[in-house]
Amino acid sequence: MMKTIVEITARINRRSEIPRAEYLAMIDESRQQPAAPERLSCSNWAHVVAANPEDEKKSIPGGQGANIGIVTAYNDMLSAHQPFATYPSLIKLAARSHGATAQVAGGVPAMCDGVTQGQPGMELSLFSRDVIAMSTAVSLSHAVYDSVMCLGVCDKIVPGLLIGALQFGHLPTIFVPAGPMPSGIPNKEKAAARQRFAAGEIDKATLLETESASYHSPGTCTFYGTANTNQVLMEALGIQLAGTSFVNPGTPMRQALTEFSVQAVLDQSEKGSSYRPLADVITTESVVNAMVVMMATGGSTNLTLHLIAMAAAAGIIIDWQDMDDISRITPLLARVYPNGQADVNHFEAAGGLALVINELRGQELLNENVVNVMGEGLDAYACKPELSSDGKLTWSQPVTESLDNEIVTSATKPFAPEGGMRVVSGELGTGVVKVSAVAPEHQSIEAPCKIFDTQEALKDAFDQGKLEQDLVAVVRFQGPAANGMPELHKLTPYLGLLQDRGFAVALVTDGRMSGASGKVLSAIHVSPEAQQGGPLAYLQDGDLIKIDSNNGSISVNVPIDELLQRNPAEPPRVSNILGRGLFANMRNTVGVSTAGASILTENNNNV
Repeated sequence: MMKTIVEITARINRRSEIPRAEYLAMIDESRQQPAAPERLSCSNWAHVVAANPEDEKKSIPGGQGANIGIVTAYNDMLSAHQPFATYPSLIKLAARSHGATAQVAGGVPAMCDGVTQGQPGMELSLFSRDVIAMSTAVSLSHAVYDSVMCLGVCDKIVPGLLIGALQFGHLPTIFVPAGPMPSGIPNKEKAAARQRFAAGEIDKATLLETESASYHSPGTCTFYGTANTNQVLMEALGIQLAGTSFVNPGTPMRQALTEFSVQAVLDQSEKGSSYRPLADVITTESVVNAMVVMMATGGSTNLTLHLIAMAAAAGIIIDWQDMDDISRITPLLARVYPNGQADVNHFEAAGGLALVINELRGQELLNENVVNVMGEGLDAYACKPELSSDGKLTWSQPVTESLDNEIVTSATKPFAPEGGMRVVSGELGTGVVKVSAVAPEHQSIEAPCKIFDTQEALKDAFDQGKLEQDLVAVVRFQGPAANGMPELHKLTPYLGLLQDRGFAVALVTDGRMSGASGKVLSAIHVSPEAQQGGPLAYLQDGDLIKIDSNNGSISVNVPIDELLQRNPAEPPRVSNILGRGLFANMRNTVGVSTAGASILTENNNNV
């Protein structure tokens, strides 16, 4: 294995020694609790099985066969989750065929960031991750399950499900996706229509037609944003079947993979043939693998927050510097929108994650000493599933060759010598830059700044022609403590249009950008945030800011002592409408961005 990967894995283990030991002690305590048939009273059991078929009213309390707890994020507004409507029935039938049972343990909220982009609801989005984690814990708190199946795909949902499930890490757990919708119009055409609308060249009805040709059916959105990065990381972590991420809904393969997931999670229960609890799967080694795969594919910057929070839930402490160091030694092997024109269906057809895993293994960039829902090691994850005529699934043929070198390439001929992310630090704080979608000539910019405290203020300035110049747009008071850290994807068309007009343009913000964002150099998640006295609160229009992603720096031409002598800006008022008032306590207690912006991690301010 590459020496740097060994060193990074070792330093994370050293850093995590105490919290990991505490986590594993908690898991051991859970494992040592009496089994449910011994622990629950007759009254308890009567409630558990009151709505079950007659045979299950005896078999479940009697501990005859494993009982699967299903935690579902189904709703039929979110296209990626609409297919989950039929999954519980399918899972129950599959479980019965193995002499087991399954119950829907609970549902978790699942909001769509595509609906809330630029809207007030986006201020609840990041916090929904921790709400989902707590909802998952509530769902499993009945403690009558031998295994767990998590049904989720999208942005905050998968991280929240995993954070919650890790509290029950003594149970085997498998994640089951629904797959992407078929390809719609090319992403380049969609992005161009958005910029034309921002420029006033097309009307809203025309833009809606274009958007609806892109987002058009059940399934996950097809660009490589946060939802699809989630899927890739669940495979890299080993808690999702190999090759299951990008199989379209409603296909025989999709159903076969779901049924096989049932078999796998039953086999790995204490009543099965190979006990494999979640706590044994989520390790420092598997988390490092997830970071490597994220960099090799140019994944969403949202996962720089979520992966830290997910790892911390297992007592594993990682940070942005780990990600930066991994990015610098990991070749970029995929070109999928926004860092290319292909979508995930094209990526899958060209060789997909199996080819990426195979290439990374060849460069000794992955930890092989891992266990997962497929068994031990990574052999299965270098293969695609195959479905025989009699319905049997196999993973036997490694994917060794790309069918489209413009989408997935080999490690010897990468699209870039390093992965998609860098950390920038300096007088203004520490932030993250996604460089995989930014052209080399735009990866370092120095320009006077223009200060905005809301997205709407920047849009208004654009509409009034006040941004026709080289500039660094600073959008502050967008951090987790200020307003919940909404995505600022609404800004992308305006900044992209200015760049296309020949101006040097960059963004600095303590907020987030969408996983679909690219093209414009953006230093995001800047910490400390303005709301908590960070230097962004002291900037003024005209201060000269330089972002250099190549050497990892972000600077201002005002000495820091002089900068902090200014009066800080007053944060804008946060409205309580649309439920935002219910999240005030989260804004008051949330941890810093560098630690995953979580309210759930004890050490959330110490990373």
